[in-house]
Amino acid sequence: MIKYVKRKDLDVIKYDDCIEKSKQSRIYAFSWYLDIVTDNWDVLVLYDYKAVMPISWRKKFGIKYVYPPFWLIELGVFSLVEKVDLSAFYKVLLKNFRFVETKLNTDLPLQKKEQFLVDKKVQILTIQEPYEAVFNNYRKDRKKDIIKAKRADLTEKWQDNHEKLIQLFKNNVGKRTPFIIDKDYQVLENLIKTCIQKRVGEILSIYNKENELVASGFFLKHKKCVTILVSSTDFEQRKNGENTFLIDRAIFKYQKNFKCFNFGGSSITSIAKYFLSFGSKNLEYQQIKYNNLPFLLKLFKR
Repeated sequence: MIKYVKRKDLDVIKYDDCIEKSKQSRIYAFSWYLDIVTDNWDVLVLYDYKAVMPISWRKKFGIKYVYPPFWLIELGVFSLVEKVDLSAFYKVLLKNFRFVETKLNTDLPLQKKEQFLVDKKVQILTIQEPYEAVFNNYRKDRKKDIIKAKRADLTEKWQDNHEKLIQLFKNNVGKRTPFIIDKDYQVLENLIKTCIQKRVGEILSIYNKENELVASGFFLKHKKCVTILVSSTDFEQRKNGENTFLIDRAIFKYQKNFKCFNFGGSSITSIAKYFLSFGSKNLEYQQIKYNNLPFLLKLFKR
């Protein structure tokens, strides 16, 4: 039996234990992470926390709806049992919310028959082999970028200041995504500081020979996978392979202790093509997009 459990009534120890031990375990689903990045969140719970589905929600015009928070890549169902009825979770979810937009995770089987499920892609690089073998699978353009970066004397700096990363992102990527507001950057700052404190996140910055910051990224570490959560280059200084060098240096470091490198995912062809040029592969997952609102409220979320 699946129950709808409010955050205030949640058994946090049992919930986090389920997230930790589940096959689908993701850092984004832990209670502390969701407390930071969501406005509100509740959970669908199967029996005594045998499987859970966290739900991030907001309220507008008196209507509760499920939304995808910034800085959260995957959610969905997390289960301690081998087989779980995903459709049962989705049924309860859609019964409680008339508008749902949420990401699932790549360890859940694809459900092709449901119209409210949308196929998406994420790019994953296997880094179990020695770095040299991983590098050899880079496409020519990426290898040329690395040569340019070394000729330009680009240097890496780990554990750099998080404020520099956020400002770089804000001044470049942020200008192309005006829907990211000041509150979202405050959340990102809190998240980065918390992850660093918990030793599950690291910042890597790239500087040119004039000691100017030209690229920076924040990487999340969970079990055997590393994920790029947020990164940016200086758009005015992208002639020496700065972004490629950033990713390559992260791969070089993490290859020793991790098995997979998650690029954060994109179904946009140009971005996905760039990620794939590192030798990564597309992995399909799904999002729930469901709108059963009255006609005049169909677009209320924005």
